[in-house]
Amino acid sequence: MDEKKFALLIDSDNVSSKYIKIILAELAKYGNVTYKRLYGDLTKPTNKSWKDALLSHSIIPIQQYNYTTGKNSTDSAMIIDAMDILYSGHVDGFCLATSDSDFTRLAMRLRESGMTVIGMGEQKTPEAFRESCERFFYLDLLADASSEEHAEEKVQIEEEPITPLPAIEAIIRKIIIENGTDGTSMDLGELGSRITKTYSSFDIRNYGYNKFSKFLEQFHSIRLESTSAGVTAHLQEVEIPLELIEHEIIRILKEEPKNTINLGKLNQMLTKTYPDFNIHNYGYSRFSKLLSEFTAVKVGALARSVTLDLKALPPEPAKPVKAPKTTRAKRPSSGKRPQRKKTSE
Repeated sequence: MDEKKFALLIDSDNVSSKYIKIILAELAKYGNVTYKRLYGDLTKPTNKSWKDALLSHSIIPIQQYNYTTGKNSTDSAMIIDAMDILYSGHVDGFCLATSDSDFTRLAMRLRESGMTVIGMGEQKTPEAFRESCERFFYLDLLADASSEEHAEEKVQIEEEPITPLPAIEAIIRKIIIENGTDGTSMDLGELGSRITKTYSSFDIRNYGYNKFSKFLEQFHSIRLESTSAGVTAHLQEVEIPLELIEHEIIRILKEEPKNTINLGKLNQMLTKTYPDFNIHNYGYSRFSKLLSEFTAVKVGALARSVTLDLKALPPEPAKPVKAPKTTRAKRPSSGKRPQRKKTSE
């Protein structure tokens, strides 16, 4: 089945460049992005950060000056382009990245033409625009959820030229959970396609493999099944008891200066001890949420650091106490051995 083709139209006046990776990652779950355009006055100081994002993500800028004070011509340019793309017949859907309710009628018109319309903006987005979209995503909430994932990967990526294998395994598991059949399995071809769409620099040859199936066989949490229809990747539950995870985290923190460590470094050290550790096995999407289960572990502001609270350390397992030997009271001795009674035959 062919993937849906989407046109991504971004309102730079209402969407920050810091959200671009989240926008593209979420949209990749629905199909292939064939149009990527940014609308706004890029000469404004507030839009300066978009210049680097344009180059690194192949986005076409549509420069739009404000012809009069107090009027926003960006909206008109974006609406006109959207209708041109609609009538070209080259796409199956649109993603409107904006927090402006002025695009409510545009979203409704596109849906009337059979288009899938996905909206992305911040929590301040008016309800009218949110409801006019088939799906709407809050970019600021998604950014909070992914900020620590970037923090966890940052330490690893800085130390190695390619993404480490534990990080790749976590990425693969996440893709299968979010997009696979019942969140447990996915066709091998589709899995490989989604990885390369999300991480364009991913190449199994960087790890010494020339077949994707051989590359996956090294992960204990993934099982491959070959049938006449093709190869399917299945997730295998490799769950480590939380008590062991807590014990190892406390041990790591005790050895750190001031009992504090970077969140990403902690995750990296934990996976060295338990290579199969994955937060998704415990029902969490964020490492900090799992850490909040432990009373002696405190997550710092912005989920960047973790500190051990020595006063809240769980008690050491109590050693089993041997029960005192009980002694039976001795009968007063008469000096004679008691005779056994004869039993009647």
